[in-house]
Amino acid sequence: MNSGGLQADQHAVFRAGYLPGMRDEEVSWKPLAPGHAQGSWVVEVPQLTAVQIKALAARIRQASRTNLKSMPVSEIVRTLDRAIARLLDAQDPYRQTLESLLPRVTGFDAEMVRLGLHQYLQTFRALQLQRFLSEDFVNPKILDEFQPRAKGGWSKAFGPELLVHVWAGNVPGLPLWSLLSGLLVKAGSIGKIASAEPVFASLFARLLVEVEPRWADCLAVVWWQGGDEATESCVFAEADVVLAYGGNAALAGLQSRVPVNTRFLPHGHKLSFGMVSGSALSVRRAQAVARAAALDVARYDQQGCYSPHVFFVQRGACVTPAEFAGHLASELAALEPKFARRSLSLEEAVSVGNWRESHEFESLRSTGHTVLGDNTQPFVVVFTERAGPLLPGPLNRCVLVVAVDFLQDVMPLLEPQRNYLQTVGLAAAPEELLVLAQALGQAGVTRVCALGAMTAPEAGWHHDGRFSLLDLVRMVDVDQSAELSAEHFTAYEL
Repeated sequence: MNSGGLQADQHAVFRAGYLPGMRDEEVSWKPLAPGHAQGSWVVEVPQLTAVQIKALAARIRQASRTNLKSMPVSEIVRTLDRAIARLLDAQDPYRQTLESLLPRVTGFDAEMVRLGLHQYLQTFRALQLQRFLSEDFVNPKILDEFQPRAKGGWSKAFGPELLVHVWAGNVPGLPLWSLLSGLLVKAGSIGKIASAEPVFASLFARLLVEVEPRWADCLAVVWWQGGDEATESCVFAEADVVLAYGGNAALAGLQSRVPVNTRFLPHGHKLSFGMVSGSALSVRRAQAVARAAALDVARYDQQGCYSPHVFFVQRGACVTPAEFAGHLASELAALEPKFARRSLSLEEAVSVGNWRESHEFESLRSTGHTVLGDNTQPFVVVFTERAGPLLPGPLNRCVLVVAVDFLQDVMPLLEPQRNYLQTVGLAAAPEELLVLAQALGQAGVTRVCALGAMTAPEAGWHHDGRFSLLDLVRMVDVDQSAELSAEHFTAYEL
């Protein structure tokens, strides 16, 4: 079983993954160079053969039957809570290693990673996990044993024997959502780490089995080159459910290799944006609203599917949409010393430069179109008086502010992106909230939150409008007829 250690030295070799029942010398290791890696340290990832994959899958299936499926869900919650508590402890070696390695491998600002981890991990404490369960199951004991149904009969939820996760690496800690979801439904898991971020899942798996040794053989963290058809076909053939994150083209390729009788749960590219009502644009409130919006833009440099690309801002208030754009630019500038934007790759820099130049050209052609700041700043805010269809930006703190007369006018602009919409950060009065939420829901949006909270979903949120736990299980019903029939075969039958 590879440990990889908890090295944080800049010259160290970090062996990613978690492989129960395998010694390091039995595995082929590939040096990896994540795109934003900093320092001279090296990441090595395991390359397994088909024989090793099949043996690993069989081991996890058997161990999860023995040591996980027999465990009450309340005990699973307590175990996960102990692991999360460890990661929330600034003095814990696992937390210190994450804080050291994640900025190096992702390029994200170390303070942003530290604060982001702390906020993110708090959503997985015991109380939040219980809410997570209650969102999908009226009676979570249905995961432990057959429970009576109101209409008669009994039902029990069975999690997969083997759940395969294919994780993306755009945001640190992303694997936690699906890995914990699998454990809550008592599924054995094999997770494929992303080349862009192989650290978090590897360390968390090792921490879990340190906290609960009975889980040592119930999960594995592996790697293969994306698009490796032979390996993907081999792994997916062992799975009951495949849960995958990534680009839409990559997901289509994965789905083609998933057996037809295996459930496939994809999470592809999504598009999010913000809306600011005139009710939030008083002289007293506008700066604070812009500060919250800037946080949503700056956190992880818009790499998450819940990060905003555009803000639609209502005209007619004390603070105009153009003034709000100015506030947003000043708040992004103020955030830079604390949360520095990561160094951009050549491709990213070209994309940002082209986006900026196209808007600068547009500002020369017509009035009501302005690029705020200069090209030395690590962000771009563009303001326009002309609303058009919602389009994604180039990420990395590039955002468009669009003036509209009424927020309801935004709904037709969303239609081209209907299948890709996810989160809306909203600043509006109470009487507007549910009216706008209704319209946004009809337009295809699946989550509405406050500005400043776009990158921090609540525990138990319905990711992309789906159920985190219910989608993983299969329900087994015992009809009332079977219950009534059984009465005829009792020892006390007359």
